[in-house]
Amino acid sequence: MPGQCLAPGQKGGEAVGPNPTDRGKPGTKRHILTERGGLPLTSLLTGANRHDSVVFEALLDAVPPIRQPNRRRRKRPAKLHADKAYDIPRCRRALTQRHIKVRIARKGIDSSQRLGRHRWVVERTLSWLNRYRRLTVRYERRADIHQAFLTLGCALICFNALP
Repeated sequence: MPGQCLAPGQKGGEAVGPNPTDRGKPGTKRHILTERGGLPLTSLLTGANRHDSVVFEALLDAVPPIRQPNRRRRKRPAKLHADKAYDIPRCRRALTQRHIKVRIARKGIDSSQRLGRHRWVVERTLSWLNRYRRLTVRYERRADIHQAFLTLGCALICFNALP
């Protein structure tokens, strides 16, 4: 049908949705799980209009296995800090099932200022990713290509952290 397929001049693609903070322009949201120092452990892409809690379990399950010094494999972190967007029973239940300590700020109870001590680590990682021009503006229509560039950016961040 005319007008329904993407022509060369039209914008859009996979994992794109109307951005609620930017006048409904199409956008992509990066979901990143980092360790305490800000090194990215895993990342996912969704449309800008998707809520953070929707991909929370997929983000937790995407953490690769990490070998510990005593040769045991551990798949998940011991505790997880998250902002008020994740204060949903489903997210708390997902952490409890995976034996991860819940450190989620509660809506209406915890202040946003206390959360800033842990939130800035993720914000700094996102700003490190924005240094790469290919990630600042999304040029690719295909989500798998953009995810590959995001993974490459995360790998470069980890490489730069090496002594």
